This record gives sequence, C-alpha cells and structure tokens, in this order.
Amino acid sequence: MNILITSAASDLAQELASTLSGEHQIRLTDLVDVETDLEFVRSDLGHDEATNKLVQGIDAIVHVAQLPPSVLAESSQPENTEIDFQTRCTYNLLMAAVEENVPRAIYASTLHLFDSHDEEWTVTEVWRPRPSTDASILSKYLGEFTCREFAREGHMKIACLRLGTLITAEAAANQPFDSTWLEMNDAVHAFECALNTSGERRWEIYHIQSEFPNSRFFINKAKASLEFNPQFSV
Repeated sequence: MNILITSAASDLAQELASTLSGEHQIRLTDLVDVETDLEFVRSDLGHDEATNKLVQGIDAIVHVAQLPPSVLAESSQPENTEIDFQTRCTYNLLMAAVEENVPRAIYASTLHLFDSHDEEWTVTEVWRPRPSTDASILSKYLGEFTCREFAREGHMKIACLRLGTLITAEAAANQPFDSTWLEMNDAVHAFECALNTSGERRWEIYHIQSEFPNSRFFINKAKASLEFNPQFSV
C-alpha cells in the first residue's frame, strides 16, 4: 500500500513511518523540511496542483495533523494558524485526494475534546464533544467536522481516531499516572489496525487509549471493529 503520512516532523509520524515502512511504501510530508531516508515532499497543503501531485498514487492518507512547533512559534497569530491548519489545510488535502481518487484517509483527533465532561463519566463515541476555546482543542473539533463532511458527501472513507495523551513507556515510568495515556506503541498499533480495516461506513470515529482499570474512555468499539489490542500497562 502507498501511504502518505502528514506532519512528518512529529514523533507520532516518525514512529508510524518507521513501523509502516516495513510493509508499505511511505511518502512523508510537512510544512517544514524533515531529514529522512524515506520519500519526503515539503508541502504547505495549499489549494493548488502541488497538493494534487503530493497525493497522486496514494492508497491511504494518515493525516497526523500536528503543526511543527517552529511554525507556531513564528506565527503572529498562533491560534488562527492552528485553526487554519486543521480546517483549510485539511480541506485542501482531502479535496486533492478526492480529485486524485485516493479512497481512504485517517484523521488524528484527540480525546481532549471531552475535557469539560465530568471525570467520573465514562465517555463513548456517541457522546457529543464539548471542546474548549483552546485553539489546539477547538481546531481538532473543526478538523473532524471538515473530514466528516467529505465522508458524508460520499467522496471517500475516513476514520477519525481520537487519541489519548501520547506518552512513551519510558516517560510514563517517571510521571504521575494519567488515565488518558496512550502509549506510543499502542498508538501506532491503532493506526495499523485502521489501515488494515476497510469498513462499510464512510465515516467512523474510534476512541484510542491504552487500557487501564477504570479508564475514562471506552475503547470497546476500536477493540471490536479494528481489533485494537493495546499492550501498555502500569
């Protein structure tokens, strides 16, 4: 499978590329230059032929959708930059994908869309998000909306993975326990599962976190439909 992974400079994209490159052809992209032995195309994800060329020949897009810290640091309006990236750039990427007949995409969202809910509640995919006005959270909600509309119009199949708080096992050993943790290897496994599953529905949402007793988020849907099997424990 030919897979395009966005936000190549991010830790998640790097781990995904390293794992998936063993069985798939990987093309990486980001707003900034990234040193890699894999194919890399720098792209602003604009509404132009360059974005169409970026997705040509691709079978699936993994839209990690994480802005490089340097881009935010250099922005005079970082909140607007964050929202613009998750909405306009996601729209441009998916529009190019539709025009180039890319059949599938996976969008990386966040379980922090539910931070305002009571911590005692156990949240499933049918719950309505209540995003805060924090740009990093609100922009992911708007990014989900953008993806959903492409899927509902029948253009392509899109899976939305709402990720827990990413952490490595090494880092977790030195930090107070957080019931929203998603260990990096479990995160990569979730994307592998999503890539290996071609469901009938064009729009699906899955909650993804490592599994702990009394976890805040149910991951039953991901376990049943994607065969997601998290391994990390504390």
